[in-house]
Amino acid sequence: MAQMGFYVDTSKCTGCKTCQLSCKDKNDLPVGMNWRRVYEYSGGDWVQHEDGTFSNDVFAYYVSISCNHCAQPACTKACPTGAMHKREEDGLVVVDNTVCVGCRYCEMACPYGAPQFNPVKKVMSKCDGCYERVATGQQPVCVESCPLRALEFGPIDELRARYGNRADIAPLPDPTLTNPSVIIGTSRNSRLSGDKEGKIENPQEVGL
Repeated sequence: MAQMGFYVDTSKCTGCKTCQLSCKDKNDLPVGMNWRRVYEYSGGDWVQHEDGTFSNDVFAYYVSISCNHCAQPACTKACPTGAMHKREEDGLVVVDNTVCVGCRYCEMACPYGAPQFNPVKKVMSKCDGCYERVATGQQPVCVESCPLRALEFGPIDELRARYGNRADIAPLPDPTLTNPSVIIGTSRNSRLSGDKEGKIENPQEVGL
């Protein structure tokens, strides 16, 4: 099985959210539901020096995240019906709506907040890696729509050979929890997971 995954370059992302909107449009998601979310993470303050002058150490960056199609997904372990499962052919984590009972255990288990309850269909929903588009030779719609080319999609082994293995960037959780199939390209402002200097500036938008 070739595990597929995403590369997210935070040095290129400007927070335009075209990826988020194109995903929402393609999948006809209701208001308040975003399978791909762009976190706005920032921190810092003014610093007063001994001579009375001030400078600042303000920083900010964006992290675009959807489901990370983890190697050890917490959502599939929590699902009591088997509706949430990994596809054999590409390692993408998808939900079978004919089996899902909407118990939301997967939502509670995922440290990335990827599974989301669809209040209209009464079942769980999430990023499926646009596997139907990929099967026709296309890229996931979020990748194809990104004007800065900050997103890439492909076999995670190839992406890691090209970009490394870093996924421990704030505000994301410790990647050892689920071994996510995502690589985060850092910027000069990047902070590590668990950072206490910054905060998420758009909590409502990302569903927190």
